[in-house]
Amino acid sequence: MKKNDAYLLPFILITSLFFLWGFAHNLDPILIPHLKKSFTLTTTQSTLVDSAVFIAYFIMALPAGFIMKKFGYKMGIISGLLFFAIGCFLFIPAANYQSYNYFLIALFIIACGLTVLETAANPYAAALGNPATATQRLNLAQSFNGLAAAVAPVIGARIILTKGYSDVDLNAMTEAAKKIALASEASSVKTPYAILGFILLVIALLFALSHLPKIMETTEQSGSKHIFHAFRNRHLKWAVIAQFFYVGAQVSVLSLFILYATKSASITEVQAADYLGVGGFAFLIGRFSGTFFMKFIQPQKLLAIYAAINILLSIVAITATGLITVYAVIGICFFMSIMFPTIFSLGIKDLKGDTAYGSSLIIMSIVGGAILPRFFGFIADSSGNIQLGYIIPLICFVVVLFFGWKGYKIVATKI
Repeated sequence: MKKNDAYLLPFILITSLFFLWGFAHNLDPILIPHLKKSFTLTTTQSTLVDSAVFIAYFIMALPAGFIMKKFGYKMGIISGLLFFAIGCFLFIPAANYQSYNYFLIALFIIACGLTVLETAANPYAAALGNPATATQRLNLAQSFNGLAAAVAPVIGARIILTKGYSDVDLNAMTEAAKKIALASEASSVKTPYAILGFILLVIALLFALSHLPKIMETTEQSGSKHIFHAFRNRHLKWAVIAQFFYVGAQVSVLSLFILYATKSASITEVQAADYLGVGGFAFLIGRFSGTFFMKFIQPQKLLAIYAAINILLSIVAITATGLITVYAVIGICFFMSIMFPTIFSLGIKDLKGDTAYGSSLIIMSIVGGAILPRFFGFIADSSGNIQLGYIIPLICFVVVLFFGWKGYKIVATKI
């Protein structure tokens, strides 16, 4: 059997993980307006959904790297899937107790599982084949993350957002009845997350029964001393910074899309969710087309071009009115598509023995998704204009532009 043929089935299994965590992440934009109404939250308070998710990335990234080095990628993937499933099942008691804090805990545990999965799957997908095509291969696997971004909002909106009370119904209720009605809406999330939990257990069993080739380190790759040793690589430092800002931008754009679109374009939540699905589809097309374009344009150059375009689209999102704002954000989704995997693959390039720690550091930088949307929410709440929140993604894309222009260059320094 040819080596590439031996990698095909493992690559398919790994690619399924990209879809699964993409589906989970892209239910968050549905949860935010749902829980915002159910618990009468401000925009800033509702962004705690993102904070709970992405703080887990910061906390769990190093333990995830340790699991990978100690027990291997297969065990890391299985443990990640189990964490993911447990978090999904915790949505049931969270809904029963009608507690926002319990929902945040469940989301945190889900994200712990996602952290382990991403720490394992990203470098594993990059390693399953010719090193020269690692960036294209990672973008291909990440394309299924984009597929999840297209379908999750549409499905989630019809399962979760359509089950609640309308504003007219709520306004006709007494305060006591209104409080009970809003709290009871939380129960609509139990079924989809329970189903997802059972699917994850099945996937974990498939991985346990499957043979995954070990990605072995060579002698020259096995000399990593400690995590700070990885920081001798200048391009890794800039990848960590760029990923922090990129993820902050992505989460701000996607998680707050429904709140943004209902205000900027005066459409309903379900209509906004459908447009978010279009944005997810644009994200998916962007992943596939970006993988194709990288055959002719260097990944770092394409990254810089896409970042520059998103800076311009962010200005439109801030200043325009009506559906043009929604179309601008859908455009941002398209041009964001290649950013995460491209930053990741350029950041771990030629790290050799530092690859596992470098991967963990880049995954840790996903904490930007916990921090920067809070600033988005603060600007929206304090100004009374959610469109001004797009100042945050604009700044983020400036940082990504710099990484694609200069920050990606490999310069090793002694520390």
